[in-house]
Amino acid sequence: MNDYWIKQTPEKPAFPDIEWQKPEQKALRGKLLLIGGNKNGFAAVAQAYTDALKSGAGECRVLLPDALKPVIDSQAIDCIFTPTNPSGGFSKDGLPAMQAGLQWADAMLLIGDAGRNSETAILLETLLTQSHKTAILTRDAIDLLKASFPQLLNRPQTTFVATLAQLQKLFQSVYYPKTVLFSMQLTTLVEALHKFTITYPITIVVFHQNQLLTAHNGQVSSTPWNNPLLIWRGSVAAKVAVYVMQHPNQPFEAVTDALRPQ
Repeated sequence: MNDYWIKQTPEKPAFPDIEWQKPEQKALRGKLLLIGGNKNGFAAVAQAYTDALKSGAGECRVLLPDALKPVIDSQAIDCIFTPTNPSGGFSKDGLPAMQAGLQWADAMLLIGDAGRNSETAILLETLLTQSHKTAILTRDAIDLLKASFPQLLNRPQTTFVATLAQLQKLFQSVYYPKTVLFSMQLTTLVEALHKFTITYPITIVVFHQNQLLTAHNGQVSSTPWNNPLLIWRGSVAAKVAVYVMQHPNQPFEAVTDALRPQ
């Protein structure tokens, strides 16, 4: 048995104190900024907004391209609209509005659906590298930022809720001497995550063989998981973002507890 691997089960949550330490007052539950969407879609952003509030965020705001303004109910979602580029994603002219939104927030969740435009990628990279705020990246937001992987892997307070294919690309971006394979044994992946997160200060959440693995600072936890749809649509990342925002100095414990079976 590896002393760095914690196996969480429904009967035995790994860090139950995290749940009891959640702030009761809304003002202390944190402010989460959601970033995503493009002119063709914002479903994941809207879902994450609902999931984050349900998971206990004090306040949520959504950063969206202003091309979506005609179809958004601003009474239902607290929005900040920024300029749109010709591809329908975030324009570089939106950086000041994004920075202002981030000043308000305690953490940011890049939820995806932002398109594949290089201008949007550069904008989000700038936002992440200029800020030290807690950041959670998931879905196609990770793919959009692939050119920035070497910098983002060295960014503290950063969590990737990734697919196995995205984890493979993270490893490859820094020429890490371990290949991530869909056929690999769970124990082999746990060992790789253990070593990788000793080297890099990030937190990783990844699904493999019906387990959600969390890794940070060499520690790894596994939680049985039978609903991968919640990962792909962003609900898991939204809950993870809330827990990490509320426990920024305990990312491993916070994420593991966020994933515990209810």
